[in-house]
Amino acid sequence: MKQDEPRSLLPHMRLDDLLSELQGRLEAVLATRDRVHALLDAVVSVGSDLALETVLRRIVETATTLVDACYGAMGVIGEENTLVQFVPVGLTEEEIARIEHWPHGLGLLGLLIKDPQILRLAHITDHPESYGFPPGHPEMGSFLGVPIRVRDEVFGNLYLTEKRGGGEFDEDDEAVVVALATAAGVAIENARLYEDTRRRETWLKASSEVTTRLLSGAEPDEVLALMARRTREMSEADVVAVLLPGDDGDTLLGAVAEGEGTPAGAGITGREVAISGTLAGRAFLSGEPLMSNDSDDDIDTDIEDELSMGPVAVVPIGRAGAVRGVLWLGKRHGRMPFSHLELEMFHAFAGQAAVALELAETRKNAERLGLLEDRDRIAKDLHDVVIQRLFAVAMTLMGAVRMVERPEASSRVQSAIDELDTTIRQIRSTIFALQTPREESAPSLRAQVVDLVEGARGHLGFMPGLSMEGRLDTEVSPAVAEHLLAVLREALSNLVRHAKASRADVTVRNEDRLLTLIVTDNGVGVPAAGRRSGLRNLEDRAHRLGGSFELTAPEGGGTRLQWSVPLS
Repeated sequence: MKQDEPRSLLPHMRLDDLLSELQGRLEAVLATRDRVHALLDAVVSVGSDLALETVLRRIVETATTLVDACYGAMGVIGEENTLVQFVPVGLTEEEIARIEHWPHGLGLLGLLIKDPQILRLAHITDHPESYGFPPGHPEMGSFLGVPIRVRDEVFGNLYLTEKRGGGEFDEDDEAVVVALATAAGVAIENARLYEDTRRRETWLKASSEVTTRLLSGAEPDEVLALMARRTREMSEADVVAVLLPGDDGDTLLGAVAEGEGTPAGAGITGREVAISGTLAGRAFLSGEPLMSNDSDDDIDTDIEDELSMGPVAVVPIGRAGAVRGVLWLGKRHGRMPFSHLELEMFHAFAGQAAVALELAETRKNAERLGLLEDRDRIAKDLHDVVIQRLFAVAMTLMGAVRMVERPEASSRVQSAIDELDTTIRQIRSTIFALQTPREESAPSLRAQVVDLVEGARGHLGFMPGLSMEGRLDTEVSPAVAEHLLAVLREALSNLVRHAKASRADVTVRNEDRLLTLIVTDNGVGVPAAGRRSGLRNLEDRAHRLGGSFELTAPEGGGTRLQWSVPLS
């Protein structure tokens, strides 16, 4: 029996081996199942969001989890085969701070851009193209690079490094990442299509809103602020500003800015940007949109450098030769740069806004012309109809006053004639005011006289009478106007402080190139004793201009001040 014992143990030993092998294969099947489930969950997770930047980060995070990598990154390829965006995962804030700059797409990363093939290395330094990591970048061992395709276009590359535990990425890791990259391509395409559709819709709404606001009579500054606000919302830029030409013709001035409350956008409003040698100036002079990325160190900029901006787009407002300003958009360092499609949309939006601005200006000019025509028509009607009738009535009364025998009646008729004469002078003054174009930038002499007289009303307790005759706004120079206003101001001040009057009249007239100011009141008159420095100043002003000054007491009491100067 003992001789048969070794023979009986052989089946048991083979069975144990088979069971161990079976157990190992079952564990491998379970691990594969778990990995497939994790991959399916990852595919669902990646495709569950439509924000492109969120989708990219989620792809990298999912890939590092699936293959147990310490570090991962997504390198987005630009339109000139350069890295335009780098989305890292696994780096701490301290490690990021030590990195001088993100990779520019050189060395091994550049190889994957030029030849988008799967690349798996046991150690990243073993490859001859392994260089180009920026200073401060952490050391990395194993490497797995997989291109991500969107239809026939290579969108970017997925980089995974440093497998946990010091191992290497195997064929299973490669298969999982390739499967994830395929699903990621679909998710990226959906996100891009969604963003393009949403962006086009919002651009159309914004263009319609800006045009409507302009044509409804809104001020241009208000519309420019709306334009900057909508542009920032749609482009997701950190700062958007509108730069308008300065008075010197050599600079652009920050008119409005959105995002100015952020540290990046502080101080744009009112900032001067030189036209010569800057990106904004080049766009202003050429009438063509321009942009720069983080890697465009050769572009001479101004505001971009001072604000520490990364990607920048500058769009002219208007066509070449008739540019009204530029629309400036900036993003922080590390963010995805503007695409050529976005730049074209910015340009179309700014062009439509420029057309709307031009239409609004044309409409305002037409309204201003219509107003001037109405004023001219009213002036002609007053001159040809009203004044002639009033003059005829006055002539009739003057002929009838001799026929009136009673003194009281004759006096009343004469008073009516005087009132008609005053009314005719006031209507003529109104005609001159209607025929004189008003400058919006500065108040006219007539308006300033009215302001002074109305300002004295509260101190006097009554409104002084006011009569203005002749061409005051066109024939009186600014220097003489300043003297006239100073004399009127002093006369009204004396009237308030000393006259104790219940009635006053102010007359300003330009007759035969002689400017005359008359202020009369029914007060106590000029006291015999008192300071005369103010009156001497009025007399000196008249003499310096070759004119005269006279202060008299009329027979009925009160004071009459007359200040006259010739108009050269």
